[in-house]
Amino acid sequence: MNKLLVVCLSLLLAACGGSDSSDDNLDTNIAECSRNDINSQLYCKLYADYLWYDELKTGVDPLAFSSPSAYLEQVIADRDRYSFVMTEQQYQDRYINAVFFGYGFATQRTDNNSALQVLYVYDAGSAAQQGLRRADKIIEIDGISVAEWLTRLDAGTASNEDIYGPNEEGVVRQFVWRKPDNSERQADFVKGTVSTNTVMHRSVTQVADKTVGYLVFNTFIELSETELEQAFSYFSQQNIDELVLDVRYNGGGLIRVANQLSSHIALPELQGNIFVKYRYNDKNTRKNNNVSFSLGAGRTNLNLPRVFVLTTAGSCSSSELVINALSPFIDVVQIGETTCGKPVGQIPDRVGDFRLFAINFQTVNALDFGDYFDGLSPNCPVTATVTGDWGVSDDPLYAEALAYINNDRCTEVVVSGQNLQQRRIMEPVQPQWLRYDEQ
Repeated sequence: MNKLLVVCLSLLLAACGGSDSSDDNLDTNIAECSRNDINSQLYCKLYADYLWYDELKTGVDPLAFSSPSAYLEQVIADRDRYSFVMTEQQYQDRYINAVFFGYGFATQRTDNNSALQVLYVYDAGSAAQQGLRRADKIIEIDGISVAEWLTRLDAGTASNEDIYGPNEEGVVRQFVWRKPDNSERQADFVKGTVSTNTVMHRSVTQVADKTVGYLVFNTFIELSETELEQAFSYFSQQNIDELVLDVRYNGGGLIRVANQLSSHIALPELQGNIFVKYRYNDKNTRKNNNVSFSLGAGRTNLNLPRVFVLTTAGSCSSSELVINALSPFIDVVQIGETTCGKPVGQIPDRVGDFRLFAINFQTVNALDFGDYFDGLSPNCPVTATVTGDWGVSDDPLYAEALAYINNDRCTEVVVSGQNLQQRRIMEPVQPQWLRYDEQ
């Protein structure tokens, strides 16, 4: 998949976390643990709980950095692509309250940097209320072409704030966009606090004699518990025979929600089986534990014998965990592109007015598989492109899933310019993951 450049007008959650860890394992023999500055306290936490604590950089002065983020970047292990720091308020807004400030959409550059193609919109945002939808192409903002704005942005003569306005309630920008049918629309979008729905789309269609549910799921947060129950209750009422789960942009989140989602799909077949095994560093082996499948806050289960999962490189962490956890027990058919490769996870740790999201553990499934740092490879490789709103028949990933359901095999698809005749892989797909779990 070509690298996506996502303009952060929406909340893109790409990490996992959970509850505060205790301080009973802090090493008071290292100098940082006796200091009160934030950076030293951050290092103290890392030395105790970081999965790769023995790969932390030494000799880096905590007082030489003005922010925890800058310091963290210098001391973490070279292999670590995921640890980060945010303020406590950012943590509450993103993971607990599920809100952010903006117009409510996410985009990627397209058409030789002359437009911004919409990847998705949040229901509560001004953009959605004014009719902006997935696959629309924004071509003008506040009287200036997107091509000109992006040229200025790349040259450093304009900022995102110049383009979209400051983060203040009531800021207005006029947007012009082109629909997939080439018609143009124009409207004023108003900035405000946007609630982030995590179920982006749900629908049911008929493929031959099978009723197929389609669920687009965007992140694993507390709000998801209710939204998933509502979605699966709807699918249950429709008596679906197959499920297509779309996590192409889902960067992860709460592991307990990943457990709930997995259990919605295949309970009671999964009852009593292991969902995930947590493996911590050698200082914290007492925390190692196994977690069974559970509906958690949900009630509805479909007891499906297989599930189709649509993925890209943006599918990470808990999205991968769902694939890996289900694979030993039901047929998981992965369609699309290789996932990000994160079989490790974080428990967000409070450090002063900040939250440290450091890699704390690795996970494995019931078969003790969890080594997929290079990502989970699809059974049916298909290059993802945006062709229309969710559920359109010519979306390459969704269309491949429906074709598989109809023919019981992968079709001949084009991947990176090469024709590959795919064969169905009957063995369990072995994926990757991350953790955001409250213990």
